Amino acid sequence: MKTICKFISDYMGFLVLIAAISALIVPQAFDYIPPTVINYLLGVVMFGMGLTLRLQDFKIVFSRPKDVIIGCLAQFTVMPLMAWLLATIFGLDEALALGVVLVGCCPGGTASNVITFLAKGDLALSVGMTGVSTLLAPFLTPLLTWALAGKSVHVDILNMFLSILWVVIVPIVVGLIVNWLWPRFTERATDYLPAFSSLAIAFIVAIVISANSAKLLTGGLLIILVVVLHNLCGLALGYMVAKMLRLSEPKKRAIAIEVGMQNSGLASSLATIHFAAYPMASIPGAIFSVWHNISGAIVAYLFRKQSGKKE
Repeated sequence: MKTICKFISDYMGFLVLIAAISALIVPQAFDYIPPTVINYLLGVVMFGMGLTLRLQDFKIVFSRPKDVIIGCLAQFTVMPLMAWLLATIFGLDEALALGVVLVGCCPGGTASNVITFLAKGDLALSVGMTGVSTLLAPFLTPLLTWALAGKSVHVDILNMFLSILWVVIVPIVVGLIVNWLWPRFTERATDYLPAFSSLAIAFIVAIVISANSAKLLTGGLLIILVVVLHNLCGLALGYMVAKMLRLSEPKKRAIAIEVGMQNSGLASSLATIHFAAYPMASIPGAIFSVWHNISGAIVAYLFRKQSGKKE
């Protein structure tokens, strides 16, 4: 069982890609799954994240606050502004523009810590940034979405705040409590958690894409291009910000990956719950979930290769 779970987590990018292609080719296979399931699946992912965190993981916030503040400022400025800029440049319609902005306004992705580890980046900084940006998300994600997309669509800040609180923060806190009360159980469960999270994200992607497969097939190339550019710009600008501030190479890698990899599952979930009148708004998050796992694996390989040359 451990071998199977390791295989699933190691090849998460391919799994999510297969789920996306399957939903695109045979969308009716997922018709029986209601969109509300996305919230529960995301809750499972966040609970798994909480199980892997310990209170000492947040010590970096107090021992190295400058690094975390730099990373989080980059996270909540680079990606939201780049989302708005790309949506404007490419003239995306309201729904797609909203979806891209939602992705940009979300906290760091759950896979960023793994990618940072593989890239030989500063793992402690990555974990600290993921934790802090996630805790800030109930406040900053609704506010930034309203600031960047509120003129085009109605953004209910309070309801978005409550959604993120229940779907993201509460499962993480429950996971932290379980980890604290039953550490032996958590230690055994960590061998299986990445696989369950990978499967949950794959199902989220499949549900979103199957619900919008027809529209995606007719005009999907443009939004794929925008999503790819959004991710690549985030990775590049995150690295450049850290470089301009003369941070060490491991810190540059951690910040680049944290900035570029978003919690796109949360973006799809928020779009499904709060913007049902704009069904295509959930598509950018689903595409981002597929793409950033592929780009993350490539970036990790390139950074490892660079480290090998220096050594």
